[in-house]
Amino acid sequence: MEKHLAEFEKIIEYSFNDKHILSLALTHSSYANEHKLGKFEYNERLEFLGDAVLEFLVSRYIFEKYPELPEGELTKLRASVVCEGSLAKKAVDIHLGDFLYLGKGEELTGGRTRESILADAFEAVIGAVVIDGGIENAEKYVMGLMTDVISSVRNSFMLMDYKTRLQEEIQKSSKEPVAYAIVKESGPDHGKLFEAEVSHSGSVLGSGTGRSKKEAEQAAAKNALGKIK
Repeated sequence: MEKHLAEFEKIIEYSFNDKHILSLALTHSSYANEHKLGKFEYNERLEFLGDAVLEFLVSRYIFEKYPELPEGELTKLRASVVCEGSLAKKAVDIHLGDFLYLGKGEELTGGRTRESILADAFEAVIGAVVIDGGIENAEKYVMGLMTDVISSVRNSFMLMDYKTRLQEEIQKSSKEPVAYAIVKESGPDHGKLFEAEVSHSGSVLGSGTGRSKKEAEQAAAKNALGKIK
C-alpha cells in the first residue's frame, strides 16, 4: 500500500505527513463496506470538506482575476468550473482512478472511470491535503490543476456572449433575427477551418473563421459587433 500511495504522491507533487489520511481519501464506501472497515473509514467526509475548500479557492481566484464580472457572472463561472464533469476530467489527468480502493461490485461495473466517483475522490484528496498540510498547500495543489479549466470556461463564456450580444444589439431597432451561414470550408477532415457570415435583412454584418462551425459563427458575431460599435 505504501508504494501505491507514494506513486500517487509523486503525481500530485505533495507528500503527506499522515499517509492514513491519503489512504482514506482514496477509499470508496464500497471498499470500506466490503472489508468491514471502521465507521467513516472511507472518503465521504473528506469529500465534504474538499468541496467547500475547492469552492472557496475557485471563488477567491475568479473574484481577483476578473474584477469586471458582476456577481451573477462569477456565480455562473464558478458553477461551470466546480462541476462533476470538470473535476472528473482533472481526476483522469492525475490518474486518480488507478489509485482508488473500490469494492468488487464497483470495480466490475466501471467504477474507476465513473465521473461521480472520480469527482468525489478528487474533492476528497483536496480535503486530505487541507487536513494534512493546511490551506496554503491545498491552494497550491488545487490552483495548479484548475487555472487552465477556469481560463477555458471563461473563454467559452466570452464566445457565447458574442452571438447573444449581437442579437440584443440588433433587437434595439429590429425584430428580425440575424442569420448565420457557413460560406467556406478548408483544410483536411481532422483540421477543418470554417468561415461564417452573419447577416441581417439581407446585408452581411460580419464574418469570421473557426475550427468548428459554432466557433466560426461566434467569430462572425464578434466581427459584426466591432463594426456596429
